[in-house]
Amino acid sequence: MRRLLEILCVLLLAALVAVPFIQVIMRDVFGAAIVGAEELTRFLLICTVFIAYPLVIDSGENIVMGELREALPPRLRSMVGMLISVCAIATCGFLAWVAVDNISANLKNATPTLKIPFWLFMGATAFGFAGACLVHLRHLRKPPQAQSSVTL
Repeated sequence: MRRLLEILCVLLLAALVAVPFIQVIMRDVFGAAIVGAEELTRFLLICTVFIAYPLVIDSGENIVMGELREALPPRLRSMVGMLISVCAIATCGFLAWVAVDNISANLKNATPTLKIPFWLFMGATAFGFAGACLVHLRHLRKPPQAQSSVTL
């Protein structure tokens, strides 16, 4: 599953780079802009960010306040880690639920130019937060942040 998600993210990122590049070439070289390229680029950015979110969490590459956490005594550090995990699970679960609720309220809405259904945007958001919630649940036993080098 992880490998499929990584491949999807690479394809989305490639499209995110290709669409504006092709738009610039078409507009500046051929004088014919692609209608809706900006809208498609925004859609690709939203999908790339949210679909990649569970991968970021799973790799422990999300931003953490490592210095502050490391300054705490071991027992308190463990309790703070558990509190952070529980809060992350609750937050991601709530945001996934809100995204799904938003999808049901906007099933007939679409973008103005390309008519991309809004549920695709919110579907990527719901997928990202639901996936992150599941990853956080799995990490309750062994948080990856302990090995992370990303600090703030």
